[in-house]
Amino acid sequence: MPKSKVRKKTDSPARPVSRTPVKVKAAPSSTIYVSVMLGLMIIGLLWLIVYYLAAEQIQWMNDLGAYNFLIGFGFMVAGLIMTMKWR
Repeated sequence: MPKSKVRKKTDSPARPVSRTPVKVKAAPSSTIYVSVMLGLMIIGLLWLIVYYLAAEQIQWMNDLGAYNFLIGFGFMVAGLIMTMKWR
């Protein structure tokens, strides 16, 4: 009669069930979200470029003075903040 094989027993006891919450992977961002994010950053950059190159010819932009930096960098920062939620 053939001899039966001996099963190896594990040295460690069975793992306890973990009760910590598991993060669910989020779906990728929509193309509209990415478009708005990139659009804000590009608008901010273009605002600053136009201010540097043509502020004397555009009266209302010249009247804003240093607020042009706030507007331009504000657009860019808003776009950069949106990158934190981008998937």
